[in-house]
Amino acid sequence: MDAATLDHTGLRSIDAATGESVGEPFAGHGVGDVDAVCAAAAAAFPTYRATDAEARATFLERIGEEILALGDELIEAACRESGLPRARIEGERGRTVGQLKLFAGVLREGGWMGLRVDPAQPDRAPLPRPDLRLRNVPLGPVAVFGASNFPLAFSTAGGDTASALAAGCPVIVKQHPAHPHTGALVARAIRAAVAATGMPEGTFGDLVGAGNELGGALVADPRIAAVGFTGSRGGGLALVKIAQARAVPIPVYAEMSSINPVVLCPAALASRGAALGAAFVASLTMGAGQFCTNPGLVLAVEGEGLDAFVDAAAAALGEAAAQVMLTQGIHAAYEKGIGALSSHADVTEVARGKVGEGVARGQAAFFSTDAKAFLADAALGHEVFGASSLLVRCADAAELEAVLAAAEGQLTATLQMDEADTDFAARLVPVLELKAGRILVNGWPTGVEVAHAMVHGGPFPATSDGRTTSVGSLAIDRFLRPVSYQNLPDALLPAVLRDGGAGGAPVLHDGKRR
Repeated sequence: MDAATLDHTGLRSIDAATGESVGEPFAGHGVGDVDAVCAAAAAAFPTYRATDAEARATFLERIGEEILALGDELIEAACRESGLPRARIEGERGRTVGQLKLFAGVLREGGWMGLRVDPAQPDRAPLPRPDLRLRNVPLGPVAVFGASNFPLAFSTAGGDTASALAAGCPVIVKQHPAHPHTGALVARAIRAAVAATGMPEGTFGDLVGAGNELGGALVADPRIAAVGFTGSRGGGLALVKIAQARAVPIPVYAEMSSINPVVLCPAALASRGAALGAAFVASLTMGAGQFCTNPGLVLAVEGEGLDAFVDAAAAALGEAAAQVMLTQGIHAAYEKGIGALSSHADVTEVARGKVGEGVARGQAAFFSTDAKAFLADAALGHEVFGASSLLVRCADAAELEAVLAAAEGQLTATLQMDEADTDFAARLVPVLELKAGRILVNGWPTGVEVAHAMVHGGPFPATSDGRTTSVGSLAIDRFLRPVSYQNLPDALLPAVLRDGGAGGAPVLHDGKRR
């Protein structure tokens, strides 16, 4: 619903920098509103799934155009509700529109359909082979939960929404309560695109409300076929539990918790330890550290260059200004997390950033421990959402490898290395492949490219299903399933599976790519 049509139930738009409410109260939806929006999505599904790839591609591109047409009103609302600077929000708007265009291209290329044809072999011995043809079909209506830290790119028209709509699935967004004005504006843009391109009305719906009951009721509704979620481990696991308790369980693709280990290899430390320290702080404090790819864990073997890294990081962090965090609740959780590290008997505080003035200002923090302490206390490996990181000093390469092997699943793992570190790094890559969805060399994990070869996912608890990604073109696979058609006459086959009907889309024909 648009902001102007919502009944006033007390949900307020909050200025993150001041903590003050802005404008009139926004609509709240209750559990009783879930039925109507799910019914509309279910009614739209047969028509929407039958639209061709070009029609859906045009629809996605029109959503992007409508978002851009919102102009400064959207940018200002997102800045105010998130506390993020204008340049960041403008970049995020560009990414959001870019994702929609990416999936429009995916639709036109056709590989997402997964077309396969194994022609009949009636004379094969000892048994004939039937005619087999396969394509992917959409799952059904998808529930998407908006993220707090990306009010555009991971929210109403974000990657989950774009990939589900591309797959042919209607989408119902549970708006994040921290940015109701931003969400309402983007929802308006999507509805305008629905109308302009002639899509069925229930192709998109949204629900606005605080608390857990609304989202839980949405996931529990039997018409929902899958869930996309970005948020806390507790929130994601709660939705997984609801989804698995249904009479018909459904997949929940939840991105939840990651501390993204950065390994400082010995030669790199010796040659550029101080430069690495400064660059690390720049990544750590970007966006007040409120990224799922924030470098929350640093691993290094004691030796030449480590002290230079620590000294440079401490100096840079000491000059880092406290930044506005997304919400007062996130700030309170951050303070609790760094308080636990600060009071831990086996943890030393290396440095703190500047103390901020005002509401929800996050003071950056860097801590240190040793490998034995880290391995003895699993809590030291838990995410602190914000600009906080823990250095683990290791006695040797074997101890560092043991720390990585014991770590939880991660979205990313980074190797800072020089050429002389190749053998050292080669020992770690097989371990990292089992621990992370993306392995980087000589970069920093903050910043996720929207591309065909990107994986933004990883083993639990980074995500609830480490076989998938929420960023990049492979994200569409989450909302599709394969169907095989055996010995169907042409009249019953989907048009794309008839001889010559693929329209240029790639086909695996009798095991060979065409």
